[in-house]
Amino acid sequence: MEARRGRKGRQEGGGGALRWRRCEAPPVAVLPARPMPLRALLRAAASLGRCGCGALPPAAPPLCPPPAAGMATLNQMHRQGRPKPPPPKLGATFGRPQIKGVVVKNLIRKPKKPNSANRKCARVRLSNGKEVICFIPGEGHSLQEHHVVLVQGGRTQDLPGVKLTIVRGKYDCAHVQKKKK
Repeated sequence: MEARRGRKGRQEGGGGALRWRRCEAPPVAVLPARPMPLRALLRAAASLGRCGCGALPPAAPPLCPPPAAGMATLNQMHRQGRPKPPPPKLGATFGRPQIKGVVVKNLIRKPKKPNSANRKCARVRLSNGKEVICFIPGEGHSLQEHHVVLVQGGRTQDLPGVKLTIVRGKYDCAHVQKKKK
């Protein structure tokens, strides 16, 4: 089976994984252009075939590693320009400080290992169409399904995957009530 080279040395139709391929280079035991002394030729042949009889190995092409993607050449950099740094990764708010959303469901989440509690959270459908889980800060809340809330960035350290917080005192989310004495 002949291996075909695709883009950047990858084998076509192989799912993108790098594979060893047969080298197209001639085998190492090719005679040089100028005559070689007999002793040097015999030494080279003996180092090639290390079997007990001293015969040369079969003339199969050696396996070569796939070519690695190295640095860009000056010509490539001149043609394509400098590589631009990747844009910063934006969260669910797409770089906005706050965003409005509608509560889809109230949730209770358990925190990570050393902590123990029931953290009040809500699944919120944001105005950009994303559905995210937000933490409800403070003690006690009156949020229900279909309530409109304002969401801001700020993760809760002991809740994995909860990266947004609901703003208290805005839209349908009331302020935290003072405790009665």
